[in-house]
Amino acid sequence: MSLLASVDSGYVENVEQRLEEVVAIGGGLVSDAGAQTLRAGGKRLRPLLVHLCAPIPGRTREELVSAGCAVELVHMASLVHDDQVDAAPLRRGQPTVWRTHGTTAATATGDYLFARAFAELVTTGDVGAVTLLASACLDLARGEMLQREQAGDPSITPEQYLERCRLKTGRLFAGAAMLGGRLGGLDSESVEVLGAFGEALGLAFQVADDILDCDGNPDTTGKPLGTDLLDGTVTLPLLLAAGRAPAVAAVIRRGARPEDVLPTLAVVSRSGAVTDARAEADLQGRRALELLGLLPPTLDTSALRAIVHAAVDRRS
Repeated sequence: MSLLASVDSGYVENVEQRLEEVVAIGGGLVSDAGAQTLRAGGKRLRPLLVHLCAPIPGRTREELVSAGCAVELVHMASLVHDDQVDAAPLRRGQPTVWRTHGTTAATATGDYLFARAFAELVTTGDVGAVTLLASACLDLARGEMLQREQAGDPSITPEQYLERCRLKTGRLFAGAAMLGGRLGGLDSESVEVLGAFGEALGLAFQVADDILDCDGNPDTTGKPLGTDLLDGTVTLPLLLAAGRAPAVAAVIRRGARPEDVLPTLAVVSRSGAVTDARAEADLQGRRALELLGLLPPTLDTSALRAIVHAAVDRRS
């Protein structure tokens, strides 16, 4: 991802600067906590999608910086709220807002970042763009509630899991891609194709992320193995393993304890669930690549293809 960011370093730097300015507006604890979240870093993949999904002639438009800033603020807000709900002490190896400032401050900080996102996108003067991002945020909230409903239930199906991922992750990826196309001057049909591309990319990214929680390196992911298992989030490798190993299903159903993590993940690995989950990430990645073939030549899809491959093969 860092190589891709360097290709468009001017845009990325502009988004980063704008994020710092926007988060600082108003001052006080919510601004300080928002800045803490911003300093924790991130791949800035969603803003990069905004830029790369604009046709080449439209990539210099200032509206793309505002849109990139807005989608990253939404993402940041969702992470602050997720960490609060999950009582997560670390995010990317750094203390979370919840851990540092407590529940009330985490709630307020997430709300603040959501509000700043829409205040920033309004500056584009494109009401349709605001509606597009609002729709993605509504789906994000629905996906979060679905994740809570599915928590601790090893009997959910892969289809139910993918629907949750589509709502919670895929729709914001789709929104970022569509904002780039729309604000960059692409025709409406191509913008819809970009939405489908973004959704498939988001699904590939989320499945790969869930695999890392079972089979990743904490030194590169920034969080310990088994975080999903401990908080009851049933991911694809966990639910596939639960269908093959009653012991995994039993741990999920009663709620995992810290001493359960490594033995359970060892069973998950031996069951072949990690390998099969990777196959699903590959499938979604191939779908995303196929959709890129439907886009007009004014769009440089080479970097987008590289993002797909990096999302599927990610190690952090």
